[in-house]
Amino acid sequence: MSVSTCPSSTPIVDYAQRCDARGLDATDRAIVLATQAGLPLVPDPWGAVGREVGISGAEVLERMQAMQASGVIRRVAAVPNHYRLGYVANGMTVWDVDDTQIERLGREVAAIEGVSHCYRRPRHLPHWPYNLFAMLHGRSREEVERQAEVLRRRLGDACRDHRILYSSRILKKTGLRLAGKRPNDVATNADRQS
Repeated sequence: MSVSTCPSSTPIVDYAQRCDARGLDATDRAIVLATQAGLPLVPDPWGAVGREVGISGAEVLERMQAMQASGVIRRVAAVPNHYRLGYVANGMTVWDVDDTQIERLGREVAAIEGVSHCYRRPRHLPHWPYNLFAMLHGRSREEVERQAEVLRRRLGDACRDHRILYSSRILKKTGLRLAGKRPNDVATNADRQS
């Protein structure tokens, strides 16, 4: 379930004017650090983040909308734990697809229900001919295999081969995390040193 931010009635500040070489000004970086593990589960999450970084909740929302509009952040979303929902069979399907059709077919595969990630990757011939990857989740391997068959039919004659690579254990379950401490962590450390 995605949680979208609504467009602000005030104009979004020209993002390029306030960015450093890393693509964020100090306040935006603090907002990302404060929210990258998730928004606080409180009635006013924007206000809570604002208090942490030293600005208003309205400014947090405006800045997050600007970062989303510029592509720095893709979305604000609730991310369910699929393992706790019973989806314990996870298969990265890899496909050898005709390069002349991969853009169109990749978009079609990405739109199929049950595909959580879809990527185009380079082939590494002669050992790895696969150039289209799609992650599937199911309650059993049989369910993942049924979903893979849907993909196979969609790819049609453009598909020469495929495999399903099943997860055997979880090593990491987070997205990209910026290095650095949350604003409150920095203040707490400074307080300890005084």
